[in-house]
Amino acid sequence: MARIAGVNIPTGKRVEIGLRSIHGIGPARARKLCELAGIQEAQRVNQLTDDEVIRIREIIDRDFLVEGDLRREVAMNIKRLMDLGSYRGLRHRKNLPVRGQRTHTNARTRKGPARPIAGKKKSAR
Repeated sequence: MARIAGVNIPTGKRVEIGLRSIHGIGPARARKLCELAGIQEAQRVNQLTDDEVIRIREIIDRDFLVEGDLRREVAMNIKRLMDLGSYRGLRHRKNLPVRGQRTHTNARTRKGPARPIAGKKKSAR
């Protein structure tokens, strides 16, 4: 089992797909990583040699911000917005959608489950 950037890569999958299980590596970066490391796209993770795994590890450490460091940077960026008191920071603080989505209806993922309002009855039709 290949362990890269503190994450166990699924063994049965293709290398390009398996690398996506690392936070901060998506389809484009996975393809670029395989290209830089000289690994064929069709190759499976369990077919990788130790040398190839080390090469991938070195490229990630050198060129990409992944896992804990990336999560920390994103959290610090959000905290900075909140401390500044910017509009985006206020939306983060109130747990509301940040990027201009409507909240009259929808936005349940961000706002959480609907809470009943005291004293309000459903109107009879």
